[in-house]
Amino acid sequence: MGKMIQQNFIQLYEESFKKNWELPALSDYKEKRSYSYGELAREIARLHLLFRELGIEKGDKISLIGKNHSSWSILFMATITYGAVIVPILHEFNPESMEEIISHSDSRLVFVNESLWSKLNQEHIKLPVLEIPTFSLLKAEDEMVKEVISSLDEIFARHYPNGFTREDIRYADVNNDEVICINYTSGTTGFSKGVMLTANNFAGNVTYAHKLNLLFRGERNLAFLPLAHAYGCTFDFLYALSAGVHCTLLGAIPSPQNLITALQEVRPALIITVPLILERIYQKKIQPILDKPMVRLLMKIPGINKLILSKIKKSLIHALGGNFREVIIGGAALNGEVEAFFHKMKFPFTVGYGMTECAPLISYDHHDEFVPTSCGSVLDGIMEARIDSPDPEKIAGEIQVRGENVMKGYYKNPEATAEAFTDDGWLKTGDSGIMVGKRLFIKGRIKTMLLTASGQNIYPEEIESRLNNLPYVADSVVILRDSRLVALVYPDMAAINADQITPEKLDAIMQENRVTLNKSVAHYEKISAIELIDNEFEKTPKKSIKRFLYG
Repeated sequence: MGKMIQQNFIQLYEESFKKNWELPALSDYKEKRSYSYGELAREIARLHLLFRELGIEKGDKISLIGKNHSSWSILFMATITYGAVIVPILHEFNPESMEEIISHSDSRLVFVNESLWSKLNQEHIKLPVLEIPTFSLLKAEDEMVKEVISSLDEIFARHYPNGFTREDIRYADVNNDEVICINYTSGTTGFSKGVMLTANNFAGNVTYAHKLNLLFRGERNLAFLPLAHAYGCTFDFLYALSAGVHCTLLGAIPSPQNLITALQEVRPALIITVPLILERIYQKKIQPILDKPMVRLLMKIPGINKLILSKIKKSLIHALGGNFREVIIGGAALNGEVEAFFHKMKFPFTVGYGMTECAPLISYDHHDEFVPTSCGSVLDGIMEARIDSPDPEKIAGEIQVRGENVMKGYYKNPEATAEAFTDDGWLKTGDSGIMVGKRLFIKGRIKTMLLTASGQNIYPEEIESRLNNLPYVADSVVILRDSRLVALVYPDMAAINADQITPEKLDAIMQENRVTLNKSVAHYEKISAIELIDNEFEKTPKKSIKRFLYG
């Protein structure tokens, strides 16, 4: 392992853009706008000139905050093919977190949607800030920056007097071991770690997808997962553009209705999703049919039940566009009942496993080989896994991995990097599981991180540290219950007694605390309820709460 992928990652795009020059590359579903591979390469060339004129050098960081959009994709591509480092920031982080990441990452330039820019404390950001999708200037302290942006068309015309052709595509010489992306796992710096991903980490994922023949040149896919997450970014976008695929960006909230309409229109050849989407479709579209007394009765009759299942499967395949080879689910575990039903129905789906630190893929099985409750087999020739347990096939232990996809470490955080690896150099995933042959079965989390069905990583300590600063809270633990976040709070009894707070008043104060807290966190970190507990939380000798007792 650690032998480096042969294929140079940046060269993949140089070749793909030349080869697929006339084919459609990117479309915005809502705006009905499209770019061919040639037009995409031209937009990238314009941004390269902009970077050069602004004095951006190889290895400089560029922050990108925005929703899925062709301009987001163009900027990501332009940055890495220039030899700079992209810092994609999830548009759902709270504004304070965005500012901290811009500063912590040492970014030289910021690209952001105007609606998000208005929420940031603009005084804090001393860098040139450009707006996406128009690439117009939002802020610059330096006159030179304004001049460059206003004369970019002339600079481009001077540079390419005969127009931009496929022969003009020449990208930076970026070795596969160089960092090209820093992906922050969560907002607040105390907890946020900037995962340093190399060209090799992405090359491992993308070349593996090529071997699996997931998509072919000229086919279409629909990207609806956030591209700022490694999972959507690598498979919906980076893999698609390396394969000559036409990538349509949904650019809207993927509610079942939005999604089904778009899928029927785009008819993608592959669907990359998180469990939440399939679980919602099951609850809204399939469960009501199965709950009808007549259907329940018929499901008990051998032969007839097969007919019913095949009818449901047919209508579901039609609802999802009717043109896909398989549905890949990742980002979190799929609900057991839903998974068992889809498997019984012989629906072509599979569940893979990965993490940001592996850009993201660790294990995958083609839907023909998928075993329910598993999350695929460790990627052959690219990744290795082991279980930290006396009997890895029967007794669950931490899943540890190494190989081509494993990150370089956390940016400017040697302590966290050292903690993430074992002494002999394996990455600790924080997940507990067993391994049968090369197939992984996850049994639970070891780390405190909570994973929602939509694939969002939630770091409870981050929310707890905010909550513990609010009135009459002594200590708290945030847990996930029925896919909602609940805060268990041990109240500050000394202060309550001193201020003679009645139980009713305390309930009202906790309700206020919840509202205050929810204003300061990302929307997926909001607490749905605060529950008071009577006794102090049990703690380890190191004074950390024994969380497993409260899950």
